[in-house]
Amino acid sequence: MSEQGTVRIAPQGTQPEFHYPPYVSSIARSPRMPLALLAETMTERTGPVFGHRLIRPQDHDLTAQHEGDPLGERIYVHGRVLDEDGRPVCGALVEVWQANAAGRYRHKVDNHNAPLDPNFSGAGRILTDEKGYYIFKTIKPGAYPWGNHYNAWRPAHIHFSIFGAGILSRLVTQMYFPGDPLQPLDPIFNSIPDKAARNRLVSRLDMERSEPGTALAFKWDIVLRGHGDTPFEESSR
Repeated sequence: MSEQGTVRIAPQGTQPEFHYPPYVSSIARSPRMPLALLAETMTERTGPVFGHRLIRPQDHDLTAQHEGDPLGERIYVHGRVLDEDGRPVCGALVEVWQANAAGRYRHKVDNHNAPLDPNFSGAGRILTDEKGYYIFKTIKPGAYPWGNHYNAWRPAHIHFSIFGAGILSRLVTQMYFPGDPLQPLDPIFNSIPDKAARNRLVSRLDMERSEPGTALAFKWDIVLRGHGDTPFEESSR
C-alpha cells in the first residue's frame, strides 16, 4: 500500500502470494515480472472522493433491501477499521458482497444450480463512524462448488472492500466464519503462508452483540497495515 511515495512492506508470509498454483486462477492472473512502482500524480491525490450522500439508510441492512424477507440465517457482522497503531479509521467506505443462503451469487456468471433469492441481492455498504466502526445485518452465506479442482467447495465467506478518501486507495479481502471444516481444504484461504495471518481472516462469535431470538453476531476488525494487518487480495508489497 503506497503512502507518500513509499511502500510499506508486509511481513513475509502474512499476505497471499500472487502466484499460488493450488488456486488455479492465480496462474494466469499473477505477474511474471517484478511490479513497477509508478509515482503518484495530482489526479490520484485529489479525487474522486466518497461522501455520506452516496450511502442510503438501508444499504448496511442486506435483509431489508426488498419488499419481502430473504431466506436463511440472519446475522450481524461488525467491527472496526484500524490503522497499524490501533487508531480508528473514520469515514472509510466499507462494501460487502456475498452468496445467498444457498451458496449462489446474484450475478450473470454464477451458474450454480442453487436457487436465487428474489429478496436478497447480496451487497451492502457503509461508512465507518468516528470510532472506525461498521455494522451489517445480512444472511449467513452458504458454501458453494467451484471449478478449481475435483469436488472443490468454497467455505462460507463474505467479500469486503475498503476504500479510503480516493478511489485508488482500495483494499479487498474476505471474512470467514469460525469452525468451518472447509477452510483447511480451501486454496484461497491457504494461499496465506502464515497461520496467524490466516486466522485473522476468521471472525469470532459475539454473543453480546447478538440479538436474542433473531440473529447471531460475528465480530471482525480490519487492520490496514503493520505486523497485525489483515491479509488482502489487493496489496503493494
